[in-house]
Amino acid sequence: MIDRFTDGLLTPTETSSYLEIPVSTLSSWLKGTAAGAPLVHQVEPLRKNQPSVPFVAVAEAHVLRSLRTLGLRMSEIKAAAAAVREAFDTPYGLVSKRIATDGVDIFVEHGLGDLRRARDGQAPIHEVVSDYLRYLSWDADDAFPTSLRLRQYPDSVPVVIDPRFGRGLPVVESNRVPVNSITDLWEAGETVEDIAYEYGMTPDQVAALCDAVVHLAA
Repeated sequence: MIDRFTDGLLTPTETSSYLEIPVSTLSSWLKGTAAGAPLVHQVEPLRKNQPSVPFVAVAEAHVLRSLRTLGLRMSEIKAAAAAVREAFDTPYGLVSKRIATDGVDIFVEHGLGDLRRARDGQAPIHEVVSDYLRYLSWDADDAFPTSLRLRQYPDSVPVVIDPRFGRGLPVVESNRVPVNSITDLWEAGETVEDIAYEYGMTPDQVAALCDAVVHLAA
């Protein structure tokens, strides 16, 4: 079983690719700090070029990417990250389940309440936070996320990174089959109908997934 906090799941390059973050941006986040802890956590790889980004850090990078997409400055985000970590008494405060409740008030207190300027002029902060949290999943009795849905794949066939399956490879949420297992068959000439039957999916889901992968590779 891979530990979400202490075991490397992805390399920085893989993390950048899956989250669609520039490598240089992720590198700065891995080096940055908030409340005395790395802005995005990293562990010592077992060997050179082996994974050094644990799952919890993949989730942290997703949250930072979401906030940056809204147009917030890194100084604002670091201040809020530090406040959330101190209030929740955990270096993983940005991905704590409490972020959806107590965390919103902390964001407001630290100047992030006026997120309207980054959106359409109407969206309140609760809606903004909910928008990025919907990609994270928590078990009922767990304070930290267990999987992350990748936003570049269609809603009709959700794709996740789940440390319990695929060893960091993106997998289809419904059956935990690695995406590349499906697309490899398709590229080898298998029909979407045969692939769908093999993996308990619909042909439309297989087609949508393969189309998304082609689009991402373009």
